[in-house]
Amino acid sequence: MAGRGAERHPHGADRLCEAGDRVYSRAVRRGRVPRTDAEPVPCLLELALLHPDPDDMDWLVPTSPQEVMTRLLRGVYDEVSESQRRVGSAVAAFEWYADLGRQLNTLASGEGSAIRVLDGLSRIQAAMDEATAACTTEVLTVQPGGIRREAELTEGLHRALALRGRGVRMRDLYTHVARHGQGLLNYLELMGDTVEARTLDEVIDRLILFDRTVAFIPANADRTMALELRHPALVEYLVTVFERLWRLAIPLTAPLPDTGIEGISHREQSIAALLAEGHQDAVIAERLGISVRTCRAHIARLSETLGAASRTQLGVRIAQVGLDGHRPSLPATALTGRDREPPTAR
Repeated sequence: MAGRGAERHPHGADRLCEAGDRVYSRAVRRGRVPRTDAEPVPCLLELALLHPDPDDMDWLVPTSPQEVMTRLLRGVYDEVSESQRRVGSAVAAFEWYADLGRQLNTLASGEGSAIRVLDGLSRIQAAMDEATAACTTEVLTVQPGGIRREAELTEGLHRALALRGRGVRMRDLYTHVARHGQGLLNYLELMGDTVEARTLDEVIDRLILFDRTVAFIPANADRTMALELRHPALVEYLVTVFERLWRLAIPLTAPLPDTGIEGISHREQSIAALLAEGHQDAVIAERLGISVRTCRAHIARLSETLGAASRTQLGVRIAQVGLDGHRPSLPATALTGRDREPPTAR
């Protein structure tokens, strides 16, 4: 359907079709239009004259005519040697958009560009490349999930190398599970002291900050949409979140601390804390970046170590030894030592 619509609208932003003219003008006057209004004119989305409303994805908001004018003129200057006709056409379009711009005082104030919805992987990549090219000092990233796949690391390698070439420093936060990925270790060895990495039991969702002025975060679960944030207050808030997590994190070059309880690993301690909060296996696995099967294997090992015969009893044992984050009511050796009560004892 979208493909057939594109064939019926073979034009650029400087020569809108009648249908596109009507929908875009209505969007400018009203501030936004329902997504269904743009279905007959896919050219408006393809030309980025309309884009999803960050507050309601079922609505589309117009790109500021001033922004469209800037984009048009930039393209014209690149092509001026090839076609003088395009220059005249763009000038006419400039006047048309300028007239519409007077009707859009709220968007023209500049707040509309503080939050931009990037719909589709190609637009996300283009925005990331643009931010990388403008970055001069620092990049902060949070990478959730477990072991990073080679494809994920390769995807952003060209940007990382470009940043390293300009002396930009990078700090990356991962989950503890990522320590076991050889691909990540190879990546960090390649980047040298340009990148500093730390890990936590769990981190927030993906976040990338450039020079503390622009941030990118996912806008949907499958990460085919993203938000580009340039509002100073929002970006500063995300920087604060990152810095607090960074202080709590453990350098990748340092070993994970001992739990202090014989037979219980650092990962099992993290699982115990989340169990104490009442989370289900699938939620715990997602937050720690491991599979549900691996999570359940750790829970089984935790139950055996603490001598718990049921899930309810496991919760009691976790509280007794202080794995829920509170002071233990019994010495750890009372439940994890050789003389602990049998799992079936009452």
